[in-house]
Order: sequence, then C-alpha cells, then structure tokens
Amino acid sequence: MARAGHPGPAIVHPDGAVEFPDVPAGLPLGLGGLPFEAVELQLAEGSQVALFTDGLVEDRHRDIDAGLELLGSALAGHPDRSMDNTCQAVLDALVPDDPSDDIALLMARTRMLASTQVTTWDVPADPAAVASIRSQVARQLADWGLEETAFTTELILSELVTNAIRYGSEPITVRLLYDRTVICEVSDGSSTSPYMRSAKTTDEGGRGLFLVAQFAQRWGTRYTPNGKVIWAEQTLDDGAAGTHGTVESLLEQWEDPLL
Repeated sequence: MARAGHPGPAIVHPDGAVEFPDVPAGLPLGLGGLPFEAVELQLAEGSQVALFTDGLVEDRHRDIDAGLELLGSALAGHPDRSMDNTCQAVLDALVPDDPSDDIALLMARTRMLASTQVTTWDVPADPAAVASIRSQVARQLADWGLEETAFTTELILSELVTNAIRYGSEPITVRLLYDRTVICEVSDGSSTSPYMRSAKTTDEGGRGLFLVAQFAQRWGTRYTPNGKVIWAEQTLDDGAAGTHGTVESLLEQWEDPLL
C-alpha cells in the first residue's frame, strides 16, 4: 500500500478495534516515473479498510488529529456493520454543513477465497514453458466451467509469462484466481516496471502489454519485497470476458501508424 499524497488508511479489525497503520508519505498521484515507498499489510479475514482524502478529517475549523480521533470513534465497535452504513456513519460524524475541501471515502472488507478458487504454478525461465502453462490453465478453466474464457485468458498469460521470462528474473510464478472475475497474476524476481510500447507495423514485438490492456477489464503492477506481480482481471459478464471489440478489429489496429 502507498499513500500517494493522501492520509494513511484506517483499519477496523474483526473485533471492532481501529488502527491507523504507519504508511510512508509519498508523492501525489500524477507524478509518474518517480520512486515511491510502499508497505504490505497482513489483515485478518473480515477486516475493514477505510481509504479517505484529507478533506474528511481536516478543515479550517479542525486539525487532522482531532479528525482522526472522530473517524476512529465512528468506525470502532461495529465490525459487522454494512459498508454502506459504515460510510454513512462516518460522513454523519465528520462532514460539516459547509465543507471547505473535497471529500472522498472508500470502504472495503477483506475476505478469503476457498483453496479450490486459487491455483498456482511455478514456471521455469524457458520460453518453451509457455505452451505447457497455457495447457494447464485451459484445463483449470474447464474444471471451473469457464471454457468460454480460455482464449482470452491464455492470450493474456502467454504475454505476461513471456515478458517475465524475457525481461524478469526467477522465480517466476503464475497464479489464477476465480471469484466474480478471473484474475491472472504473473510474479517474478525483478522490480523493473513494465510499460506499453508504441510498436510500428513492421516491428515483430512490442505489443504484449497492449494486447493485455485490450483484452483485460483492468491490469496493473504491484511490488513485493522480492520483485513484482503483474495482474490482469477479466469480467465474466459474457463469453468475451473483458475484450474491447472483436479479435479482427483489434488486429486491424496494427495498421494504425499511431500504435
């Protein structure tokens, strides 16, 4: 977790106790390309996480310490309260009639997936391993009854695994998660951040992350003490699972000189 110019989070533990963990200050969102420090928090199942802007806890009539105390009181003692009711309780306790700053509040509750919803594979740093991983992923999707997502999922994983083998370092691991969406994760031992290239029509490579961005609903990178994880999420609303148009229309874009 990184602060990105905002206050740190508030954590409501399953017993109702509230904690404000120490998260290093960081540069605001939008200042890309600069390093930032992040921390990893281990949370029990059923914990609540409150993310908020400083306008919620600080204004010209109240300093931030007093605002954080009010926030802690509004959150404490109700571990089973719904997220909607918790948000409303916080807003009722902290937002004045004439707020002087913009206010944003995001609440989330942690939960665990069953072991049958998560599958992990170790991948050798060998390009020949990509075909084997594709086959294993296809079998797992069939076991979950998600055969219609196989093409998209295999394509995404092929690109991410190939990038990890070519540009990352061992250990390389693939993780597949199935819940309301399908999430593909590829981790490796390098902390180098990937980026999308503007490949020319004559280039033989450089389109991997562009394909991932087109076929996934969303994707991103998170860093770990031992490297990084690149993830891609696909929706299960229909058989296209996150594709933005047909395969044919996607391939036609290679003729676009701007790509």
